[in-house]
Amino acid sequence: MVKFFKNKWVRFSAASAIYILLCVVWTGNLWMLLGLPLIYDYFISRLVHKHIGLRNKALCERYPLWNTIYGWIDAVVWAVVAATLIHLFVFQLYKVPTSSMEKTILIGDYLYVSKLSYGPQVPNTPLAMPFVYNTMPITGGKSYSEAIKWDYHRLKGLKPIKRNDVVVFNFPAGDTVLLENQAVTYYDVVRSYEQTYGKREGRRRLNEDYTVIARPVDKRENYIKRCVAIPGDTLRIADGQLYINEGKQLFVPSQQYIYFVQTTAPLTTYTLKKLGITEVSGSAPYYYMAMTAEAAEQLSKLAIVTDIVQYNAKQSSEDVFPNSSAYSWTQDNFGPLWVPYKGATITLTAENLPIYRRIIEQYEGHTLEVTADGEILIDGVATTTYTFAMDYYWMMGDNRHNSADSRFWGFVPEDHIVGKASFIAFSKGEDGIRWNRLFKKIE
Repeated sequence: MVKFFKNKWVRFSAASAIYILLCVVWTGNLWMLLGLPLIYDYFISRLVHKHIGLRNKALCERYPLWNTIYGWIDAVVWAVVAATLIHLFVFQLYKVPTSSMEKTILIGDYLYVSKLSYGPQVPNTPLAMPFVYNTMPITGGKSYSEAIKWDYHRLKGLKPIKRNDVVVFNFPAGDTVLLENQAVTYYDVVRSYEQTYGKREGRRRLNEDYTVIARPVDKRENYIKRCVAIPGDTLRIADGQLYINEGKQLFVPSQQYIYFVQTTAPLTTYTLKKLGITEVSGSAPYYYMAMTAEAAEQLSKLAIVTDIVQYNAKQSSEDVFPNSSAYSWTQDNFGPLWVPYKGATITLTAENLPIYRRIIEQYEGHTLEVTADGEILIDGVATTTYTFAMDYYWMMGDNRHNSADSRFWGFVPEDHIVGKASFIAFSKGEDGIRWNRLFKKIE
């Protein structure tokens, strides 16, 4: 048996089979077959070893300095390759930058994001600087090249996305960015300019004031939210309560809302800290604060608290999806809305077009036009129906009144999904390391 497994043809066959299964079948990329000649050379022909390896070995023996330099280069190259492959296909660490998921996740948490859970994606832009996301440090500019672009392809994962999973994804509205002010959403600024100056003049002025750039899917900013609705679900929100398929959303203890609080005396810092209330504005007798239902109940028992009312947005706004005056939805009173799934066909109407237009044009790459007489043209062909090419998801933050989520920019396509936030690998706040949060599972 030992002699059998030492045979070079047996080792070549085993290595080739493993390579084909992992790099060709799993990725679905036939171009990876070009790696087979390298495996053949390593086990059978040994041409690289004869013409390069032996010569390099002789140089290392003859010149100690070259031996040291080569050792460092070899170690660094293999480390970069290994780290890049792990980052692309296994997991990545994600630092939480905002409070949109408090109290589930805190600012300063470093999350282990599993890409194997839902299946890792083959990158859209494979030519990129290692360990740099979308912008080069110091010099600025793009950290990737679009000379080679690969279509969306997701490898086989361990399980599908489930309702209430905490998911990291590429920001759907991050396809277009204002280079000088990346903290704001391009489409929000466009609407503001158009409302002020008119559609044509507003866009002209926006392009004068900012440098507008586009980003591929895998280079858009990462967001983290809770997936509250999966493909095929119907959701609605009534007075802040989320309903999925007419049933209440599964209770999330760490979920927060904004409350108006009236008191007869100032609330102390000690009281707020004890209740875990960190987002507070105003002063006695009127406060405006974000807290969980449990904290609100405990606060209401204090003698100095005379009234607590949960904020409930009633005034409609075009900032709320589908960003159309035809819909009077708010962040607390929304829907009903159906979430599309791959292969589903809907009837297109003037009423539902604002909801699904971005999917058709931006996410699935079609041209869409509505003629003067109301006829809908997709890729220049008149139609009354549309069949979806991908699954879509609805994401919302647990900090409901302080979260820019699907209620404002809509659906998350399956090709934007990065991975599942599994546990907190590290956490550091203003007071130092939060030891009690290390390796805490994210529920």
